[in-house]
Formats: sequence, C-alpha cells, structure tokens
Amino acid sequence: MNESRELLDLTVPELLARYPFLDSFLVSYRLTDPDAAAVTLRQRLDSLDEEEMEDRALDPHRLLQDMTEYIRQMNEFLGEEESLVESVTILPGTDKNGRSETFGRLDIRRGEIVCIVGPTGSGKSRLLGDIEWVAQQDTPTGRRILINDETPETKWRFSAADKLVAQLSQNMNFVMDLTVREFLELHAESRLVADLEAVIERIITEANRLAGEKFTPDTPVTSLSGGQSRALMIADTAILSRSPIILIDEIENAGIDRKQALALLLAEEKIVLMATHDPVLALMGHRRIVIRNGGIHKVIETTAEERTILAELEEMDRRLQSLRTRLRHGDILTSQRSESCITAATEPSPTDSRSSANCG
Repeated sequence: MNESRELLDLTVPELLARYPFLDSFLVSYRLTDPDAAAVTLRQRLDSLDEEEMEDRALDPHRLLQDMTEYIRQMNEFLGEEESLVESVTILPGTDKNGRSETFGRLDIRRGEIVCIVGPTGSGKSRLLGDIEWVAQQDTPTGRRILINDETPETKWRFSAADKLVAQLSQNMNFVMDLTVREFLELHAESRLVADLEAVIERIITEANRLAGEKFTPDTPVTSLSGGQSRALMIADTAILSRSPIILIDEIENAGIDRKQALALLLAEEKIVLMATHDPVLALMGHRRIVIRNGGIHKVIETTAEERTILAELEEMDRRLQSLRTRLRHGDILTSQRSESCITAATEPSPTDSRSSANCG
C-alpha cells in the first residue's frame, strides 16, 4: 500500500514516463490538463473542491485502488512482471510405438541454438507442440516440460500474453494493405513501446541486413518478397516479441542471411529451436536433437571437428550463393567458370586467387 501511495506523490508527466499506458486512465478522470503538469497527483486532487469531485465521480481512495490494479494488470499483460525464462527442460516420454525415450533430460538455456533433425513425418512438430503447450504428460508423447527447472505456472499454457513459443515458418503471407512502417507501428503500439520510432527504425535496419534485397519503410508489406517477409518477421520477433523460445522452421530456402538471423536472435537472448534439413544450419547449433519414429532418438553435442567441417560447408555455400546471385542478375555462366567456382569451394587453392575472385 505504501508503494501505491507513492504514486500520488508523482506528477502526471512522471507517472506517464514510468507507465506510458496510464494516459487513457488519467484522461478519463480529466487529470492531464497542462496547468496541473507541475504538481503532484496528490496536490491536483487536493485542489479540487467537492463539486468538481462529484462532477467527475472521483473518489481519491477509489482512484488509487483502481490505478494500482490497472498498473498491475497492464504490467502482467505486457510481461513486465514475469520471471525471466532461463531454461526449458524436456523430460522423456515415448515414441509412436510406446517405447521409452532413452535420454535422461534435456536442458535448453537462454542464448542457445538447438537444431531438430529427422525425416519428414518423424515427429519434429510434435516436439515443438509439447514445448509450446508446456506438456505435463498430457500429450501423445507423455513428455513433461519444466521452466527454470520447476513445474510451470498455468499462464504459460493458457495466457495469450505469455506465449512461450514464437514460430517463424517458411511460408509467410501478408494480407493487410499496410506499409512496413504501419505494420510495425501496430505491433509496437500494441506492446506500448515507449520510443516507438527508434524501435521501428532498428527493426527495419536489422531486416535489411538479413534480406537479399533492401526495402523501405514505405514499401507495402504485400509487395515484399518471401525473403524480405521472413527477414522482417525475424527482426520483428527478435526485437519486439516477448516469447522466450523461437522456433525457426526450415529457413534454408528463405533467401536471407541465415547466420546473421541467428546472431540477431541470440543477441536478444532467445532460446532458438531450429527444425532443418540443411547440414550448414544443423551444425550451427550448439546441439541437435535427432527425431525418429516420433521420439527423441539421441541428442548430439556439436563437436570441434564438426565446427571445422561447418567452416568448409559455409565456404561452399557462399560460392554456390554467388553463382545463384549471378544467375539472378542475368550473367551467363560458362562450364569452365562454373566448374572453377565449385572447385574453389570444395578444394580452395592458395595459389589460384583469380578463380576465387571471379566467383565472388
């Protein structure tokens, strides 16, 4: 209660600086007039006579109660009071045949990339569903999910505002007739972002770093290419979404800078789960979960040797991407030049810098 009463000793500008969402609440009581900006809320209320109080249906004690409750509810909705998700733990269940999964437990921590690999239909989506639903042995797999090593609060299961997983799929289509700026404004305003312009500018800048072809704030979202759309949504999710876990579903053909996309998500301290068939992406993870017959078959730590192989694969990928870019720009490839590019990618020669330059 003492903390609540301290609200009365703040001026309206100070209240709004601390709680931007209070604007409509204070306006409804006609407490935002410019003449009262320099006085505390307590002083403002004391200056009102009984007639004005009655005219506004204003009771100071009730006002304080309502304002305190409104702040609590809005902070809960916006996630300001939620405990930080440091880790998500998967406890074993069974595969499609009812056989027990053989791992003991799998702890995934903030700032970690875990890849999910396995044949189509093997159960990758089921694993995601268990995490998103915060399964408590009540899904077909019988798995159990812990948050911060504890049985989770029900809000992670039932609250739309506390959604545990944000999913980025390979198919993203906008249907709204909005510009990129207008789209981001809607999202930022729904989160009651204080410095809206700075946040929007940062999202667009990061998205353009990921996209193969840049776009402007005035570009209609319906005109964005597939790669641009995914770049925009990755930047938006990294910067604006409160979901602590990001699932990326097969971005190997997304037309974006995959390495920078992952770096951006990790910079925002997300847990990244990435379902992929791409060996480059699979080796970018700290670990990979191998799914077989609906169950977790094994969990593999990425080895130092695999990191070396990843560097080689990235170089090959860069060369092949260069060939794709040249084709898109209308270049004509010759068999000799194309072969030298692929050879340079698979067997780089320190004495032949010419072929490397021609490919890049």
